[in-house]
Amino acid sequence: MNDRLKDFRRSLRHAIDGLTYAVAHEKNFRIELLLATLVLILIFLFKVKSWEAIILILMIMWVLVAELVNTVMERIVDILKPRIHPYAHLIKDLMAGAVLISAVAAVVVGVIIFYPYFLR
Repeated sequence: MNDRLKDFRRSLRHAIDGLTYAVAHEKNFRIELLLATLVLILIFLFKVKSWEAIILILMIMWVLVAELVNTVMERIVDILKPRIHPYAHLIKDLMAGAVLISAVAAVVVGVIIFYPYFLR
């Protein structure tokens, strides 16, 4: 059991290291974290319904995970850069497009949920 706990702690440490890297080196991730914090504040400020809060939190998670996956793919493509493949630039563009779709969807969901609260 003790080894399992050590393995879990090691895995947790690696995950925290990855998030720390993203916060330190990825401007878009920092911007998305700032916007996520704003949404969380609005959730508490407007006392949104539980199901709305769950959806908003899932949207935040979706965007942040998409950004992390994008960062991973960029780093992988950067490793291949010395042997530049014609798809290298396309892969980065496709991943950026995936993040854009997730961010736009999150904004739309946020507007739909928060709009009635701002009207009050």
